[in-house]
Amino acid sequence: MNKRIRVGVLRETKNPPDRRVPLTPSQIISLQIEFPDVEFIVQPSDIRCYSDEEYRYLKITMKEDLNNCDILLGVKEVDKSTFIPRKTYMFFAHVAKKQLHNREMFREIIDKKVKLIDYEYLTHDNGARVVAFGRWAGIVGAYNGLRARGIRTDRFNLKPACECRDLDELWAGLMMIDLIPGLKILVTGEGRAGQGAMETISRINAAQVGPEDFLTKQFDVPVVCQVGPGEYVRHREGKAFDFNHFIEYPAEYVSDFEKYTKVTDIYIAAHFWDPASPVFITKEQMADKDFNISVIADVSCDIDGPIASTMRASTIADPFYGYNPATGEEEKPFKKAENITVMAVDNLPGELPRDASSDFGNQLIENVLHDLFFYGTSPMIKRATITDNGKLTERYSYLEKYLSE
Repeated sequence: MNKRIRVGVLRETKNPPDRRVPLTPSQIISLQIEFPDVEFIVQPSDIRCYSDEEYRYLKITMKEDLNNCDILLGVKEVDKSTFIPRKTYMFFAHVAKKQLHNREMFREIIDKKVKLIDYEYLTHDNGARVVAFGRWAGIVGAYNGLRARGIRTDRFNLKPACECRDLDELWAGLMMIDLIPGLKILVTGEGRAGQGAMETISRINAAQVGPEDFLTKQFDVPVVCQVGPGEYVRHREGKAFDFNHFIEYPAEYVSDFEKYTKVTDIYIAAHFWDPASPVFITKEQMADKDFNISVIADVSCDIDGPIASTMRASTIADPFYGYNPATGEEEKPFKKAENITVMAVDNLPGELPRDASSDFGNQLIENVLHDLFFYGTSPMIKRATITDNGKLTERYSYLEKYLSE
């Protein structure tokens, strides 16, 4: 490193507020020891899960003005009015899929000649993501699904995840829940979010079973089944399922999910969904008399996507809403027994912000920050760089029309 680098930790500005941080106080201290030529400056915040005092106690510089910083780290999207021209920003931008609600922010990034590096596209050479909050989304999403079931049936009462001090308290609460024998829980997704959901389910007295038994047998204990795309889609011409082919050509597949809707009680959707992929659950299926699912915890939260009842994102403060299968309309949660309870919080890791932030910061330290500080030398950083000096990089040139519309 041939010059001193200043790294600013941004105050989160997205609404609803997000309490997570990219680096905890203790992680910053460790980094300052490892990289003595890097100075960290933290912007004060009254909403962070780690208080300003926790940073000050370790003598970490707190400053409102970050204009002298070279690199600015956040978590979620940044208020467009706060961008500092010609700086390097790293956060979850949610623009690479042409998200309309972030287009004005994206235009400001171009206008201010900001270099934007998106966490989501930091990958190894094989395409595997390097940093993510997915595990925590799955952990909390599954917990929220179980909590909704308790409210619906009045059998048990779990406190909101955001009121748990940490993961230990969240999991401890699961020890007291009472699920009826034979209850069936389905988890779609085998990645970070899916595995996180299974971590939570493993804390209750549910036996894990395979797809065939899940679909055809009755049990005297609660059971859970985790499935990947090979179990819920099929090739439209009857060809054998091939995962790599499905990822590359999702439009060649059709849904084979309806069979699960007839036997599942709680559905936890923790999969990645491509808009070209088949939908999982249609309005017509939900209105069918054989539709059995009463709770859908949509961790993936694809609005107007594969699950018809995910009509909007819910919030940490108000995580549930009801879906009336007869009308296809949203209603108040738990209003009618025949309605489906939907959980579609789109920032689930924010419910356990300290645990999630610490884990995420460790991923950054182990996989990213060395390359970031020795800027320009890493293919990984290059793959995740969406804009540079007021222009789209070659990899993201397809966003030109999205910007100009």
